[in-house]
Amino acid sequence: MSSIQATRMLTPGPTPIPDRVRLAMAAPLPHHRKDAFKQILAENQTMLKSLFCTESPVLPLACSGTGVMTAAAFNLFHPGEKVLVATAGHFGNRWVDIVTMRGLEPVVLRKNAGESFDPEEIRAMLDADASIRGVFMQISETSTGVLHPVREVAAITRERDVILVADGISAVSISPVLMDEWGIDCLITGSQKGLMLPPGLGFIALSPRAWQRVESVAPQCYYFDLRAERTSCEKNQTHYTSPISLLVGLHEALTMLLETGMDNIFKKQWALTQMARTGLAAMGMDLFVKEEGRYTWGLTSILMPENMPASPIVAKAYKECGVILTAGQGELKEKVIRLAHMGWVDWADLAAGLHALAWSLPEKPQGAYLEAALEAYHKALEA
Repeated sequence: MSSIQATRMLTPGPTPIPDRVRLAMAAPLPHHRKDAFKQILAENQTMLKSLFCTESPVLPLACSGTGVMTAAAFNLFHPGEKVLVATAGHFGNRWVDIVTMRGLEPVVLRKNAGESFDPEEIRAMLDADASIRGVFMQISETSTGVLHPVREVAAITRERDVILVADGISAVSISPVLMDEWGIDCLITGSQKGLMLPPGLGFIALSPRAWQRVESVAPQCYYFDLRAERTSCEKNQTHYTSPISLLVGLHEALTMLLETGMDNIFKKQWALTQMARTGLAAMGMDLFVKEEGRYTWGLTSILMPENMPASPIVAKAYKECGVILTAGQGELKEKVIRLAHMGWVDWADLAAGLHALAWSLPEKPQGAYLEAALEAYHKALEA
């Protein structure tokens, strides 16, 4: 890639970081146990509650998204308890691995990659086995670009003594997630996607009944002890050494999101999604997730034609156009390309991504795909 060519990162994490956030993180460090930093954490807490749409504390942990996934499994359930894991992709499978390592007994509801779940199937499984104590699932499956019906599942679990644990890592601050209103018991996310930060922070919030469950489970992990973290959070502290720069950056990122207004953020994300899907269809590409209303707002997955592996296309897009795309994961490694449009990304970035993909295909697509994409973008914004 030419050194004078700009690089655009259109990946589902990490995502681009605004200048305001980078500059905030470059400021001299406050001490993590002094009043100035406590004030930052107090303000972060107020803004995080708005982001999660909850009255519960939102605990920031120094870890990746996998860390808060682990914290949920280890704090909410006793070893040996049975839980339902709904998986249709790489990160759903990660839930299976985590709960198994915790010593839980997973009942696995498995769908093909690219498919979504029928809430009534989950209801039937819970009705058939009253010993199931929890449901683990993704809101957005980052490996495929599928949006799962967590709101509908929450309406089912909150009628029972069943805790719903929802992975919102590629959903929170990208598409609407109303924790309290929907009845989600445990909601998690990470810093490196819609929150416009580098990797390294995980966030977890629990409903009142989930906290009751935590109180009944003896701590099993020295570091991921949510009771201790909640006590520290009440004092505007973190339990262990704070990732100071990330939490300062978080303050700036949350300020930016709330200044813009989450409704406006969601409108932009929806418009970018329509732009991507329309442009790709006009290009003649096959969308991996076809079901209306079941596709993630923050990324669009493209099914590659037979005998056209994803990796060479991704490599050429970066080398010749300076655009970073990602191939699939696991069994989808060479079968899909993921074009992300979450966080600090605008229509011009996405237009560059569509061009880079078109340029990198063995046969250049014909037709006005960029014009169609931009028309869809403006139409969605005006709706």
